[in-house]
Amino acid sequence: MAAQFGRRLYKGAATTAVAAAAVAALTASQAPGATTDGPGRPTATGATPSPDVNADGDGAATGNSPYYTDLPPLNSPDPAPTAGAPSSGTPSEAGIPATVLDAYKKAEAELRASKPSCNLPWQLLAAIGKVESGQARGGRVDANGTTTSPILGPVLNGSGFAHISDTDHGVYDGDSTYDRAIGPMQFIPSTWEWAGRDGNGDGKKDPNNVYDAALAAGHYLCRNGWDLSDDADLRRAILSYNNSQDYLNTVLSWLEYYRKGTHSIPDGTGTIPSGRSDDRSGSRPGPSSSGTTPPRATPEPHSPGKTGGPAKPGGGSPSTKPTPPSRSVTPPSTPSASPTPTDTVDHLEDAGTAGLTAMAGDAFTQKISTRAETKAGKAVAKVRVRFTILGDTDATFTGGETVATVLTDSSGVAAAPALQAGEQTGRFTVRALVVGRTISGLDYTATVTARAADTLTRTSDTALTCTPGGEFADQVEVKATYKGAVADKVAATATLIKAADDATENDKGPYFKDADGKPVRTLKDLQTDGDGLLKLPKLYADDTTGTFLLRITTTGGATLTVELKVAAADTSAEPSPSPSAS
Repeated sequence: MAAQFGRRLYKGAATTAVAAAAVAALTASQAPGATTDGPGRPTATGATPSPDVNADGDGAATGNSPYYTDLPPLNSPDPAPTAGAPSSGTPSEAGIPATVLDAYKKAEAELRASKPSCNLPWQLLAAIGKVESGQARGGRVDANGTTTSPILGPVLNGSGFAHISDTDHGVYDGDSTYDRAIGPMQFIPSTWEWAGRDGNGDGKKDPNNVYDAALAAGHYLCRNGWDLSDDADLRRAILSYNNSQDYLNTVLSWLEYYRKGTHSIPDGTGTIPSGRSDDRSGSRPGPSSSGTTPPRATPEPHSPGKTGGPAKPGGGSPSTKPTPPSRSVTPPSTPSASPTPTDTVDHLEDAGTAGLTAMAGDAFTQKISTRAETKAGKAVAKVRVRFTILGDTDATFTGGETVATVLTDSSGVAAAPALQAGEQTGRFTVRALVVGRTISGLDYTATVTARAADTLTRTSDTALTCTPGGEFADQVEVKATYKGAVADKVAATATLIKAADDATENDKGPYFKDADGKPVRTLKDLQTDGDGLLKLPKLYADDTTGTFLLRITTTGGATLTVELKVAAADTSAEPSPSPSAS
């Protein structure tokens, strides 16, 4: 990396002052005020990482895996070159492989529609994609956007990296002992399990597909209600992807670079970075495509004592070793680390959660509240509680996520985000777990009921009449409401019945027609529209005259009975023929 950056300085820096500025940019993350997390990774001063991230990187998108550290060229990219025009000197780093660029832009468009308040720029996805995998190794993807071979990060076995034991039985990363970051956006399997998306519409969520991975990264960065047009939220989101100040600075550099201009280049022709965050010599490759773990540096052998004298064969002390004092000296005891709040949690207790029930498509009015307690029942604050939606359901938390991590407050309570019911009815489970502990979780049962209406009214008071063998001029239209509000997408049934006290289907009188034109007197699988309206097909009459009843019922018990009259045409008012003149 140092050599490559030097070449960039040679090409782009006209003066020593410019070169110094570039070096300052490279080392900005090591300036006073930078801090480190538990494993020694630099973190942003004053920045609070996402509560999804623990000290080992579990919960972060990448598990805090290594990343490419190459910085953009000093000169800004020019706009895309015009076909047939002479070369404008646009740096190759400004070019993004066509399929990869398309994936980023499609992800931005989807998030603009589903989470407009997030304000996700596709250039942020491009910056992260550059840092994580060199834009899918320079765009080595097939026509569907899937990498030609898997992109795997190092084994996360705690040796220089985070320690994350296997969570996917090797399904995604091929390792059944430890996890590895996977794909062009370098998700760890446990994060992909809930963050994965189908970005290319093939019915699968594949971390090795750039469309799926880009859309998943977009949703990941847009969780927690973050607005990425706000600088503080932007930094929080990037740090939640990889909790490192160096990482933040590198991503922001590429974000600014791509915002100034970029263009599409053929797949497979992109520039692959050379430097990586775990590589101090600049000689190691980036994320592996072969699945092998990059070599680790060999530690230096133990050096002789400070006296510089020769060591005895077999590792003995030098002959000049001083005589120890006659009296024994008790070494000072090493103070034990104070337990963290998480260490003191013994169990989780429900904190007054009411029954969780909502109609399909509605938000749950009740929230899940969980209290973290010690063995003695004392509340524990500042503990991360992870809520996960389980079971066959399309319900989500507000924002469309199925996993949410919340910090307990001063009373030890963590309140999950509001639940949003989908269209699938039935029961599902929300499980609360303490992040970083293996204590038993707490399960909450939630129920989604079918959309319902409690009132039906006709939208017109016109009498419904017809002559024998004819058709009714007006169609029946009703409006459904529930507690005064529009009841949309509610299932309904319409039946021509024998009498008000006999709901048996009539065998004579008015009827509907099926697709073949045959009489039908019961219509099922009807549904109100978005405005709660339901307009029935045309009605016809047979030769039977009289008053008949049409009954409409909905899920939820709403019922409306409508009168239909079939009578011969009234000819009494017709004038008699005029007598002929004589």
